[in-house]
Amino acid sequence: MQVNILDFTDIIRQIVLLAFPVLIAVTFHELAHGYVADRLGDPTARLAGRLTINPLKHLDPIGTLVFVITRMIGWAKPVPVNPYNLRNPKKDMIWVSLAGPA
Repeated sequence: MQVNILDFTDIIRQIVLLAFPVLIAVTFHELAHGYVADRLGDPTARLAGRLTINPLKHLDPIGTLVFVITRMIGWAKPVPVNPYNLRNPKKDMIWVSLAGPA
C-alpha cells in the first residue's frame, strides 16, 4: 500500500486553512449564547468564565477531534444556561437559542 504524500499534504493544508475560521465561528457562536443569557438575567455563563473570546474555553476535545478527522462534523462545549434565572424563562430561552446560529 503506497501512501501519496501529496494527498496527506492536502489534508493537512485543508485542516490548517479551516482551523482559524472555525475557531472564530465556534467562539463567537457560544459567546453569543452566554452573552444573551447574561443580558436576560442568567449569570451562569459569566460565573463559569464562558463570556470570553478565548477559544479554549469553548472547544470540546472530542468535538474538535471529530472535526479534524471528518472536516465536516464537530461541536463545542455548550454554554451553561439556567432558565430559572431568566426573567421570562420560556420567551428568553428562545432568544438565547436564537443568539448562536452558525
